[in-house]
Amino acid sequence: MYCDGILIYFCSMRAFWFYFIVCLFVGIQASAQGRGVDNVWSLQRCVQYAIDHNITIRQDSLTAKLARHTLRQSRLSQIPAVNVSGNFGRSFGRSINPITNQFVESTYDFLGPSGNSSVLLFGWNQVRNTIARNRYSLEASLADLDQRKNDIALNVANSYLTALLAQEQINISQNQVNLSVAQLEQTRAFAEAGRLPELNVAQLESQLATDSSNLINSISNYNSAILDLKALLNLDFSEPLAVQTPDIKADEQLNVAKTPPEEVYRAARVHFGSIRGSEMRVRSAEKGLDAAKGRRYPQLNLSYQIGTNYASNYLSYQQTSQLIGQTPIGYTASDSDIVYQPLFRTLTPTVPMGTQLNRNIRQSVILNVNFPIFNGWQSQYAVKQAKINLAQQELAMYSAELKLKQDVYKAHNSALNAIQKYKAARRAESAAQRALDFAKERYDLGLTSTVDLLVTKNSEFAAAANLVSAKYELIFKLKVIDYYMGNELKL
Repeated sequence: MYCDGILIYFCSMRAFWFYFIVCLFVGIQASAQGRGVDNVWSLQRCVQYAIDHNITIRQDSLTAKLARHTLRQSRLSQIPAVNVSGNFGRSFGRSINPITNQFVESTYDFLGPSGNSSVLLFGWNQVRNTIARNRYSLEASLADLDQRKNDIALNVANSYLTALLAQEQINISQNQVNLSVAQLEQTRAFAEAGRLPELNVAQLESQLATDSSNLINSISNYNSAILDLKALLNLDFSEPLAVQTPDIKADEQLNVAKTPPEEVYRAARVHFGSIRGSEMRVRSAEKGLDAAKGRRYPQLNLSYQIGTNYASNYLSYQQTSQLIGQTPIGYTASDSDIVYQPLFRTLTPTVPMGTQLNRNIRQSVILNVNFPIFNGWQSQYAVKQAKINLAQQELAMYSAELKLKQDVYKAHNSALNAIQKYKAARRAESAAQRALDFAKERYDLGLTSTVDLLVTKNSEFAAAANLVSAKYELIFKLKVIDYYMGNELKL
């Protein structure tokens, strides 16, 4: 609890201070809510949760999944394509029978199933270049996903350190409140004994109000930092979260800044997702150009077709031995006697569907050569477009490398500046603390005024706040170096 020191003074204040301290107590209670052991989050836990739940990372994961499906489809395009089709209908009036190819004037049903298969035998490596292009595109998407995860981890580390800084500011402000309360009680006792005037009591009351206001601001900044961290993690705002306070010793991490910036850049260039993604896109564009060039040359295809027909009016003629009559067919040469031909009964059943489909099967094998002569300049345009895309990707890769190098040198310079700022703040805080100790001793002996004590006390408070701010700024700058080096972000 942050209010232990405030409660000492709580009972002796006037109505205004009573209301003020109650508000302060409520604010501190709100900031302390949800700080159970199960709800304390470490930096590694925050980073992993963000990677698992961040919306941007999930969107990039879907992009990589789509690129993986595209690669799989391009690989499957190497196997022959097989299609099956069929038609069924009813014919009315005069039409050609699909089985006998004769004109008929009856109504009948017809069925025509068919199938075909085709494969590209040679196409100047269009398919293989397309597969290679999609493979590099997939690797670029995966590199982008890795880069996004690293960026989110760095952003989480920054937000986490901001929350830690706000928490440290609360501790500093609380110490100032406790100190002001103790000094106020001591000064009031001196004033009641006649050793100090009542003006000193009023000055310390004003200082306590200022320190209490600073404490409330620190609590507000901490709550805001926690909300920002929850938003980055995509964690529900109603979920309790408290940052784990690690034992951070900035002096032990200063060796990170000793690595030369050129060495940091070389390490970053190897593992940085933005660089790997740019390289993969250049290779993908190169394969895309090769595939586009292949479309300008002849292609050799092999296809196979099979089909059959059925008609409901296709009849079969079957002559039987049953005599049903005779018919004259001529005369004899001698006596001109009529010659008769016997007539036997003929059956005309409809040929079954299975029999027709089996009898009418037709097959063909086709070797096709396609020469592109003129197709509206599409092939040439595709080649020119692929060349421009390749040039754009090469420029994008150069830009990514240049930006990475600039960012590394800036980060290294910022880390060096943060080291100097931290050392200066540490010396200033040490000097301010000694000055405050001397001022308190002189004040207790009545050798200095309350105003001088408060000035020294405020100077020490500012120096302590600056030291904490410089400490966490330094830690973040060093974590940025770790980020470029590919090291795990941990405290």
